[in-house]
Amino acid sequence: MWGGLGLALVLCLLPGGGTENQGSRAHCKEPPGWQIEETSPMQNSRGSVTVVALLQDLRVKLENEGLVNISYMVVNHQGIHSQLKIHTLREKVSENITVYQQSETQTDVWTTLNGNKDDFLIYDRCGRLVYHLGLPYSFLTFPYVEDSIKIAYCEYKCGNCSYMVFS
Repeated sequence: MWGGLGLALVLCLLPGGGTENQGSRAHCKEPPGWQIEETSPMQNSRGSVTVVALLQDLRVKLENEGLVNISYMVVNHQGIHSQLKIHTLREKVSENITVYQQSETQTDVWTTLNGNKDDFLIYDRCGRLVYHLGLPYSFLTFPYVEDSIKIAYCEYKCGNCSYMVFS
């Protein structure tokens, strides 16, 4: 699933970044408030780069490269068909990746995030959106997602962050 993370980084090298959805120009802004039932996953994400996948192991690959303290989460679609397949989704991702299931009665997180199926939203340590990758840039067989995570982890794309860790 995570094999194409590098696709994101290659897009970053294109003029204008090339990695965000065309309709989303929300770089370096706080995410909109969203929650799954009583949980607000982004609320406690400060201090770590956060990857929100709207859908193994990239996490392991990045940790082996020394990139630690990255939070991964998946927000499953709100529809009944997706709800019925939540167990299959949880089996497909690492036990270290939280999978959230929306209820049909709550405000749709995907809509709140201006997201679509297979999108990746990558936030810096201060909780600012660094990249919003949609298809085809979110295919994990390409380097864009991985590269975007590395940029969020290693660079100051959105300016200084008090949570930046120096090694």
